[in-house]
Order: sequence, then C-alpha cells, then structure tokens
Amino acid sequence: MSGKPIRQSSSSENSGVMVDDRKRKRMVSNRDSARRSRLRKQQHLDETVNQVALIKKENDQIEMQINMHMNQYLKVESENTILRTQIMELTDRLQSMNSVLLFVEEFSGVAMDIPEIPDPLLKPWQLPCPAQQIVASSNMFQWFN
Repeated sequence: MSGKPIRQSSSSENSGVMVDDRKRKRMVSNRDSARRSRLRKQQHLDETVNQVALIKKENDQIEMQINMHMNQYLKVESENTILRTQIMELTDRLQSMNSVLLFVEEFSGVAMDIPEIPDPLLKPWQLPCPAQQIVASSNMFQWFN
C-alpha cells in the first residue's frame, strides 16, 4: 500500500455537494432577484420624482394664471365700481336738470318733452339716453396678452 489513504466517495458526500451546489445557485438567484428588485424600486422612485416635478411645474403655471386672472378681475371690478358711481352721479345730475325743466315748463307754460329717467340700479338695461351710441374697441377683450 502506498502512503496515501484511499478516499472512497460515499453517497452522503455526493448529496452534500449537491446540496451545497443547490444552496449556492439559490443564493446567486436570490442576489440577482434582489438586485432586480432594487433596480425596479429605483426606477419607480425616479419616475415618481419626475412626476412630482412635472406636477409642481403645472401647479406653478396654474397658480400664475389664477393670479393673472384675479388681477384682471380686480381691475375690471374696480372699473365697474367707477362706472357705477359715474352712472349714479350722472343720473342725479339728469334728475336735477329735469327738475329745472319741469320748473321752467310750469312757470313758462311752454310744454316740454321731458322723458322719464329709469333707475339704473333697478333696471340697468334701460339706459337714460337710449339713442346714444355705445362705442367698443377691438382690443377691449384682449386681457391675456
């Protein structure tokens, strides 16, 4: 006999090698699966961050439009308030003039055609001077330049 011991392979050693090989393959497979899972998670996170940035940009644009429209509304509302005040002042003047005309008509005996003045606040569609032409400019509706 030689100095080297003869090694006999047993079925238990072969099954141990097979178990180790399966274990190693499973570990490699699990690592690959975990890596793919992390990549999917990172991709989902990147997409979500991009969506958030896009939605924030859209919100900023909408907020800017709202502010622009609000400013335009406030401007028009202010102009309307001025016009309402002017209508009331002019109506008061017209009523005063009609009172003077009625006084003159009463004492002079000369009949005058004095139209009735509609109340602009009760009936705003009835203008005091319906024969007067209303002039509109072509740029009066160009608010959003």
